[in-house]
Amino acid sequence: MTTQPHTRRALLGAGAALALARKAAAAPESLAFAREPAQGMLVTGRTAPGTRLALDGRNVRVSPAGDFAFGFGRDAGPQASLHITHPDGRAETRSLAIHKREWRTQRINGLPERMVTPPDEVMARIRAEQERLNATRRVDTPEAWFAEGFLWPVHGPISGVYGSQRILNGQPRAPHLGLDIAAPTGSTVVAPATARVALVGDLYFTGNTVILDHGHGVATFHAHLSRVDVREGDHLPRGTPFGAVGATGRVTGPHLHLGLFWFSTSLDIQPLLSAE
Repeated sequence: MTTQPHTRRALLGAGAALALARKAAAAPESLAFAREPAQGMLVTGRTAPGTRLALDGRNVRVSPAGDFAFGFGRDAGPQASLHITHPDGRAETRSLAIHKREWRTQRINGLPERMVTPPDEVMARIRAEQERLNATRRVDTPEAWFAEGFLWPVHGPISGVYGSQRILNGQPRAPHLGLDIAAPTGSTVVAPATARVALVGDLYFTGNTVILDHGHGVATFHAHLSRVDVREGDHLPRGTPFGAVGATGRVTGPHLHLGLFWFSTSLDIQPLLSAE
């Protein structure tokens, strides 16, 4: 039987469509970022469940739903390498361009001199506290609570921003790696995202301090509290009150110092905070 031209065209069209469908099915699964990589930025996103990621050779946890997070420090850049192994074993490497940011300079005067240059007798305490902080920042829990987004833990004027070069009592010091929110002493502080309480302590520089673990190495740091109402290991749903604004540690007035970390990398939380 002779196949008519229009029948041949239909068969060819069907074959081409089938080939395209097979090609699409074999294409690499999508990997989407919630925001573009930049200095000081936490990059969150979602990919196909079962995907494996590595950033500059470091494994990045991917949740069963495909959520992931990684971060770039204040002075990172200009590029990073993201290796992707898809669920079917196919691999690719993407070069990520890291946007460069400009940083402010902030001068703060009137601090007690022992808070700018600690005396020798407190150095052992400071080193012990730093070791405790370092241990907390190595924790890699499987929950992806960070994926629900971040609330403002307290509302008030911004008195200090991430990345600014600090001049304390006229002396250059390390950059400020958090967001300062001015509020009256006693103002309620809530969990910005669901978390496990990873650390509670009274630290030399930051006073009453709480670290909340939001999973995958993502943690928030809450300092200078006047009161802490939780214990280590407590589970806090998003928006749960856990303490109050204060002026403990190295401060010139009551405020919340709000930090964000991806493991040991300090990040800028302000771009992530919701409008709520």
